[in-house]
Formats: sequence, structure tokens, C-alpha cells
Amino acid sequence: MNDRERLKQIIQELSYENRKVTLASGRESDFYFDGKQTTLHAEGGYLVGKLFYEAIKDMEGVQAVGGITLGADPIATATSIAAHLDGRSMHAFIIRKEPKGHGTGQWLEGRKNLPPGTGVVIVEDVVTTGGSSMKAVRRAEEEGLKVLGIVTLVDREEGGRENIEAEGYQLRTIFTRSQIVG
Repeated sequence: MNDRERLKQIIQELSYENRKVTLASGRESDFYFDGKQTTLHAEGGYLVGKLFYEAIKDMEGVQAVGGITLGADPIATATSIAAHLDGRSMHAFIIRKEPKGHGTGQWLEGRKNLPPGTGVVIVEDVVTTGGSSMKAVRRAEEEGLKVLGIVTLVDREEGGRENIEAEGYQLRTIFTRSQIVG
């Protein structure tokens, strides 16, 4: 079994649930992807890092990966480690949901690795409408970073790609909902 097929199997076993939920977008859905169950799993995290790195290593100028805490945190770290193991320096960073309440009041963690103009890729565990991705893009750009694209573990195929592309950004996916659910 190749890495992609094994990761798909882990997602199906740990992250996909066939049940009614209310999503962050406010929409109701009859299925749920809890990406963190996969990204925080030892083998799942390793495979996520490897496949995200494969998805972005051809992007010219990418120097760092990150996104909004909490879903992006293990993905960014795993991708950064996979890049390092391949001899590339690609730092991880975290975008806070709110600025730090004390000290520097910063929005980004890992800031010292990100000089102004650093080329970054935003990573997500799940994209639904693309709202969270675009929030991460705007925050990264406000912090002086150059966003080169967005990569998600699972695209729910509910308009996120279209919304992201309408804003002028590229979305790469590891899996779509239909690839996971069948």
C-alpha cells in the first residue's frame, strides 16, 4: 500500500464520521471530518507531513508553512520536518485566533523565522467554504508574508475551492470528500 492509500485508510478509520453536525460556517452537514484525529496520530501525522511536502515542494519561493491554530499546527510541523528530512529549510508557523493577550500581543508564533516577504503556504485540515483559509491568508499578508497558495488535507467540496480561487489563490488538496467517502 502506498503512502497516499494508507493515509486515506487512516482518515476513513479515524477522521470521517457519518453523523449530523453544525460546521464552523454555520451550515449543517450529515458527515464530519475531524482532521486532528489523523494529523495527531503517529503514522497519520508522518504521512500528512510527507504528502503535504510533496504537494508544495514544487512551489517556487516557499520558505514556510502554517495556518490558523489548532487544525494547522500539526500539519505545519509535520510538513516542516518532512522538508528538513529532504534537505530543505521550510519553517512552520502558527496564526493565533486572537492576538497574544500579554507580552508582545503577537498574532504569529515562529515570527523570528519569518522575515518580511517570506513566501508561505497556508495549510488546513479541512476546507468547507474557504472562510478560514482566507482569514489565514489575510492575517499572514497583514504580517508582511507572501502567500503562495493553500493546501488542505480534505476539501469537503462545498464551494471552498471556488471561493479561494475567486480571491486569486490556488488550492491544492490531498483528498476531496468524494475520494474519501467514495
